[in-house]
Amino acid sequence: MRFLIPLLFILVVPGYSLATLYTYVDDQGIRHYTNVPGDRRAKLVQTKTRWQQSRPKIGKLKIRKSLQPRKQHQRTAAAGIEEHIRRASFEHRVDPLLIKAIIKTESNFNQFAVSPHGAQGLMQLMPDTAKDLQVTDPFDAYQNISAGTRYIRSMLDNYRGDLQLSLAAYNAGPGRVSRFGKVPRIPETMAYVRKVMQYYRAYQRGGSPSTSINVRRLVTIN
Repeated sequence: MRFLIPLLFILVVPGYSLATLYTYVDDQGIRHYTNVPGDRRAKLVQTKTRWQQSRPKIGKLKIRKSLQPRKQHQRTAAAGIEEHIRRASFEHRVDPLLIKAIIKTESNFNQFAVSPHGAQGLMQLMPDTAKDLQVTDPFDAYQNISAGTRYIRSMLDNYRGDLQLSLAAYNAGPGRVSRFGKVPRIPETMAYVRKVMQYYRAYQRGGSPSTSINVRRLVTIN
């Protein structure tokens, strides 16, 4: 995933996101996301959202919007997610255990997870990445898994199968990994690579990784 500029403050309430998101591409061609439009190139990210009927006040802040999928979904059962992983694994030639490890790290198998920066769904696709991968609904379990798997497949091809570099590129963006030629010293990215590798090895041993705090902060949208 592309490098994400940390938000100064996030207040998370189940079902709501208070972050206003802007985006711009810098001189090196790297896309940035931020809630503070300090660069003149920053443009507001337009997302298709619906107003909540109830918008309670939290202190002096009024909740104005929530990120919601364009249509309501039934939550996909664990067996359905496993089947989607197997299908995406076959189609894109990626170890299904690696796909599971990425999903575990990104969303802890929460189909409706949204990060404060706008990454969506099981494999936490950023809106521009999802658009590039022709995803019409990031909260559709199969579309999200298939697109995320295709993206990590492209990173594996770009970095000649180097798993750690590929994971770093998935998290921070290929531009940053190409620039450094190694896992960039970005705390979130280094933690992300370690966490995915930890889960991947656990799955390879036949274990089931215990749930822990995810690298990304998430809010469930429905």
